[in-house]
Amino acid sequence: MELRPYQKQSIDCILKEWRKVRSTLLVLPTGCGKTIVFCKLSELKVREGSRILILAHREELLIQAADKMQKATGLKCAVEKAEKTAFGSWFRITVGSVQTLKNPTRQEKFSPDYYDYIIIDEAHHALSPTYQSVIDYFSGAQILGVTATPDRGDKKNIGKVFQSVAFEYSLPEAIRSGFLSPIKALTLPLNIELGKLKIKAGDFSERDLDDALAPYLESIAEEMVTHCMDRKTMVFLPLIATSKRMQMLLNDRGFRCAEVNGKSKDRKEIIADFGTDKYNAICNSMLLTEGFDEPSVDCIVCLRPTKVRALYSQIVGRGTRLSPETGKKDLLVLDFLWHTEKHELCRPAHLISHDKFEADAMVKIMEENSKSGNPTALDLEDVEDEAKKDAVQERENALAKQLKEKEGRKKKLVDPVAFGLSIDGDDLKNYIPTEVYEMGIASKAQLALLERHGINPDDVSCAGYASKLIEKLKARTAAGMTTAKQIRFLNRYGFKNVQNWTQDQASSMFTRIKKNHWNVPPKIDAKTFVPETKDINPNDKWITSF
Repeated sequence: MELRPYQKQSIDCILKEWRKVRSTLLVLPTGCGKTIVFCKLSELKVREGSRILILAHREELLIQAADKMQKATGLKCAVEKAEKTAFGSWFRITVGSVQTLKNPTRQEKFSPDYYDYIIIDEAHHALSPTYQSVIDYFSGAQILGVTATPDRGDKKNIGKVFQSVAFEYSLPEAIRSGFLSPIKALTLPLNIELGKLKIKAGDFSERDLDDALAPYLESIAEEMVTHCMDRKTMVFLPLIATSKRMQMLLNDRGFRCAEVNGKSKDRKEIIADFGTDKYNAICNSMLLTEGFDEPSVDCIVCLRPTKVRALYSQIVGRGTRLSPETGKKDLLVLDFLWHTEKHELCRPAHLISHDKFEADAMVKIMEENSKSGNPTALDLEDVEDEAKKDAVQERENALAKQLKEKEGRKKKLVDPVAFGLSIDGDDLKNYIPTEVYEMGIASKAQLALLERHGINPDDVSCAGYASKLIEKLKARTAAGMTTAKQIRFLNRYGFKNVQNWTQDQASSMFTRIKKNHWNVPPKIDAKTFVPETKDINPNDKWITSF
């Protein structure tokens, strides 16, 4: 099996990270072949004589991994699950259920150094105590986590498990390169009230969601007749009873719709029939969010609104795979006007937007389209391009508001946002953490260093932002450019572009202002003043205690 360029690159990056850290993460969008990547990586390590444990929390994922392993590499896997055990097997790869291997009696069959590598499928679950038990027992094994969605709904830091991100490939990159289907989103003017819903474990209560959704099911079914009767559609709902009711409503309107849930005895047969087009729609109560691959799906209807981007990405990811043999051209995501002032919801915009400002601008464009009287499906990347200008302005407005609110706090220290603005540091103004370690809390050493350099540590949001600030400060110091304190002081007197001055030029101006009773010297217009070499007096010193 020939690997795609990004898959080859990801393997090289994983091997490189393993030479530096015990655990690392691979992030690939759903449909980009993460299973193939870890199968080929496993084959490489087996040829070196290593033993590998592939760990997952669902039977479908274990079956999928074993099947892909044999198809991609010819290697068979032992199984560690329920009554099946890998102990004594001559196969060097094991697919193991985390629910089975969490038990100490099951672990003790193996020596702690039995496995050289552990690969965790759907690694955003790896923070749970069940996974931690296995990781801790096989303490000598190096770890790879693979996921499409590294963020978690409960806000816990996945960096507690994984020390680095070896490789990350974004959804827009995959679409532009032709490896995933383009995504079109259609927001429909059906206003569903969610404002009073309770939150449980970081997301909406499924029971409350079900009650809020019930009055709208018939209207949703009518919209689906208009927009996706000729598509292969997956519908995600909160509870089994609602899933069954939606199936009935769709069948009454001419769909060939099936329904599956955790209690369905003929689940495998129904899913197989959906794949062969006996059905053109399938309803499920969140059963098929992981481990389900049917490339011909070209419409997703998410009737399980969520605050959790990882869950939303998993749902939409069921339809992003390519299927040119079935005539699939794109993926249509049906969205509704979920009404809530209290909670932030994941919408199609959040799949590709870079920050909240861009997402909000995209949502606004799509909602305006929905109210036009003749709403059309919009390409997400086109919407993003249109939203960028509005997002930049909103971001700048928010920064200005934030700075005004912070006036007077720790007057001798510089706000990190203000510092970013003062040096025209776009990578600071628009900073978004990408790697796992960047998302963690800034260390005490980082915060102390920033405070010594005049930056207010209270407003440093994460370790990655602290590192970026320190990098900028060190670079400016090495180049002899103005410090954060110098910039702040001279800006207060109306001087412009002080970030481009040298420290010596700033020191000289400070001395001249002090000698003039803390006023700008005569004949100097602060707004237009540009320092020259002659303006530097080597005897002038910058006094940091001003």
